[in-house]
Amino acid sequence: MPDLSTLSRRQKHLQVTLTYQRRNEALHLLVDSTGIKMLGEGEWKRKKHGADYRRQWRKVHLGIDAQTLQIRAIEVTANSVGDAPMLPALLNQIPPEEPIESIGGDGAYDTKACHSAIANRGTTALIPVHKNAQAWKGSSAGARTRNEILRTTQRLGRTIWKKWSGYHRRSLVETKMRCFKLLGERVMARDFDRQVAELQIRAALLNRFTQLGTPQTVRVL
Repeated sequence: MPDLSTLSRRQKHLQVTLTYQRRNEALHLLVDSTGIKMLGEGEWKRKKHGADYRRQWRKVHLGIDAQTLQIRAIEVTANSVGDAPMLPALLNQIPPEEPIESIGGDGAYDTKACHSAIANRGTTALIPVHKNAQAWKGSSAGARTRNEILRTTQRLGRTIWKKWSGYHRRSLVETKMRCFKLLGERVMARDFDRQVAELQIRAALLNRFTQLGTPQTVRVL
């Protein structure tokens, strides 16, 4: 059994594989991000003496299966990286041969790059438009899909569009974020590559927990 120092050295080059339950149905992918503290004082010291300027976070971007609630894609970045630029990287982790029915995300993903990536994958975007949004020019597939969402929202209202499209399933990924943080509010590693491996291990553990907690339903004739 290697000691802790050996494990810490090897963690930088550790390749983590996300195991998941395969299904015959098309995937409904839900995406979101959250912050994990990597540097800074605890909450008690912060409350008593104020925040320290050295407080820093890593940003974890997740894509989960809306049906099985398992994590299918994960990316770790600095806190300054936005949600939208990481969507293509999350989609690249889904096998090209696996069909995707829809991709749901909040308004942060309402960008041309995101809609273009979703259209190139041949799936449907469930992304609300920004308030006071204007129609995009051009005839690309991503622009047409986004403009259709805009017209539907203007005609029926945001509430009806969210209910009609199934957008409210996105709350499932927020619940998964909470489960992710239950494994720890901060990362222990200091090196970025080791932090990535540590957070990927968390995702793999959550998928294993989900598999163990999912009932196996058998039809009885």
